Amino acid sequence: MLTRRNTLRLFAATPLIGLAAFTSPALAAEPETYAEGGVAIDGSDAVAYFTEHGPVPGSPDHSFDWRGARWQFSSAANRDLFAAEPERYAPAFGGYCAFAASRGYLAPTMPEAWSIYEDRLYLNANLRARELWLAELPSVIAAGEANWPGILG
Repeated sequence: MLTRRNTLRLFAATPLIGLAAFTSPALAAEPETYAEGGVAIDGSDAVAYFTEHGPVPGSPDHSFDWRGARWQFSSAANRDLFAAEPERYAPAFGGYCAFAASRGYLAPTMPEAWSIYEDRLYLNANLRARELWLAELPSVIAAGEANWPGILG
């Protein structure tokens, strides 16, 4: 039975556990690029959003390392386009959900929830977030830019 006296003995016997209960862990900053398993934007070809008008799976055979993540492309030509101008093709907000960034937090994205606005790629967490994002353009972009990169932690 756990009584007040037994609880005090437990804390006395293991002071680090007792201390840990009253401290919060230091949180590491989030990476600049959304990359599950080190692969940016779920392995989608960032250039294809512009040339194919939607998500196309990339291949490890056509990859390029940039900003701490491995970017995959469907062809060597797309990889080379990205390598020459990564800022042009990479999604805003490091590939994190643009709608979440506009609200001051980070969220992962899915390749199908995308939009291009004024020649810039934006990804969202899901199709509903994309719908909300599109309904509030361009104010959500300004809000996201005001929050970025401070929300990385």
